[in-house]
Amino acid sequence: MIVADTNLVSYLLLTGPHSELAEQVLQKDSEWIAPLLWRSEFRNVLALYVRQRILTLSESLSIFDAALELMAGQEYEVASYRVLQLAHVSGCSAYDCEFIALAEEMRIFLVTSDKEILRAFPKIALSPQQYCLAP
Repeated sequence: MIVADTNLVSYLLLTGPHSELAEQVLQKDSEWIAPLLWRSEFRNVLALYVRQRILTLSESLSIFDAALELMAGQEYEVASYRVLQLAHVSGCSAYDCEFIALAEEMRIFLVTSDKEILRAFPKIALSPQQYCLAP
């Protein structure tokens, strides 16, 4: 089980240069969890793709449905106190710290491409490349 950040979900479901790596992460561990926030962040990614005419509205809705299926039963609330505490000590956004707080609580890794998170939380956050190479 891993905490998957919104970018990892996006890489998996939106074809692009990082899709193959996201597939490798999924093959290594298909149980992805995330804080409920991932939904809003992913909707924002899809809205951007629609605005840029990369996707139609209909396509974005289908992709969102696929994302919901991927994450079904794997969404969690996180403690606001811990999120704010992590944001304070790290300088990362509260949004990012929701993923860290969940990984801490569940005692698992967060897989993310976010360089700021990777720098601030090297013991709990792994890049997709690091995760795929880990035993």
